[in-house]
Amino acid sequence: MAWCSSGTSNATLIANLKQNGLIKSKRVKEAMLKVDRAHYAPSSPYEDSPQPIGHAATISAPHMHASACESLLTYLQPGCNVLDIGSGSGYLTAVLANLVGPSGSVIGIDHIQPLVDMGNRNMAKSEEGRKALDSGQVKFVMGDGRRGWEEGAPYDAIHVGAAAAEHHKVLVDQLKAPGRLFVPVADGHLQHIYVIEKAKDGTVERNKLYGVQYVPLTDAPE
Repeated sequence: MAWCSSGTSNATLIANLKQNGLIKSKRVKEAMLKVDRAHYAPSSPYEDSPQPIGHAATISAPHMHASACESLLTYLQPGCNVLDIGSGSGYLTAVLANLVGPSGSVIGIDHIQPLVDMGNRNMAKSEEGRKALDSGQVKFVMGDGRRGWEEGAPYDAIHVGAAAAEHHKVLVDQLKAPGRLFVPVADGHLQHIYVIEKAKDGTVERNKLYGVQYVPLTDAPE
């Protein structure tokens, strides 16, 4: 049903995602309704498909953003601290900020400065986005997402928006206990979403969900 969820407006896109069971919770629906995808996608913003945003990067399909939010929702409570790796256009960073509220914080990290600048520009297109940036609730930084962002750690939740070549231990290390990581990981020639749970006692459980196709989590292109 993922590819049947496109709409003619932000509201119809979200309604279709909900109707097709891709958005399951009221909180995720409300958070996504508050972020107009037209501020973040360069064309056809309400299609349920990934789109290039330049610099060999994409904005993921809306159903993948919904899946990430639903998978991390337990750790996206008001006041939580979140890291969004491969923040790109800034869309999911903004949705995550709505979920954790003004008392929470979200850091979006990307490895290319023009994408960091893009995230800032896109969020600043709305009054709510400008408030989040001005208050410091949301911050975009440049860095190697494979190493996380130690300055803001530990995190209740970490989202990775590009396919990792391996399970990066440093990302799990930067999770709180308890905490949760949503990450696409290369499995040979395939990629799968993993949800990695870090328990209160520090033990780690990896759950393999479904196959995907993401751009790789790599060095910045020369």
